Amino acid sequence: MNTTTIFSSLQRITDAYNDKLQSISDVQFQTSPPIGGWSYSEVYAHIFDASLLSLHAMEDCLNGKGKDKPTAFAVKLILFFGALPPGRYKIPKQLEGRAKVITKKEAQDLIGQFKKQLEADYKQIPRARDNVKSKHPRLGYLNARQWFRFTEVHLKHHLKQLHRIEKSFAQ
Repeated sequence: MNTTTIFSSLQRITDAYNDKLQSISDVQFQTSPPIGGWSYSEVYAHIFDASLLSLHAMEDCLNGKGKDKPTAFAVKLILFFGALPPGRYKIPKQLEGRAKVITKKEAQDLIGQFKKQLEADYKQIPRARDNVKSKHPRLGYLNARQWFRFTEVHLKHHLKQLHRIEKSFAQ
């Protein structure tokens, strides 16, 4: 896992979210798509809230607040291949009430917060200890580098969701 490559990818993905945000009207941003499920607004609220929480978990690992626990082999495969297995997933119980309808301005602010925190945390990764891990709600224990990679995987996953929403509005 090359952290410089992941950092560059995270910047590109975040720029893609920002570009997509600019192309969506205020009304459509908060409208449930024809296919059902979350609106653009709820996706942005979830993904950047969850990404900030992932960076916080990474910071805990960097600061020695964690446990020396194994990472499941299946999770290592997800991180190695850089993708979640196909399918739709239910939001973890811990995050259920956090996805909400927000404005485009609030989404822009979340993106800005994420980018600022990402930059600061990226600089700290070289001091990460591989055996200090914090718990992910579904994947088990991840160390700082794994949280960093997971953030990339999760952002890419939801970018695909935005494309599905866009297609449903186009039909």
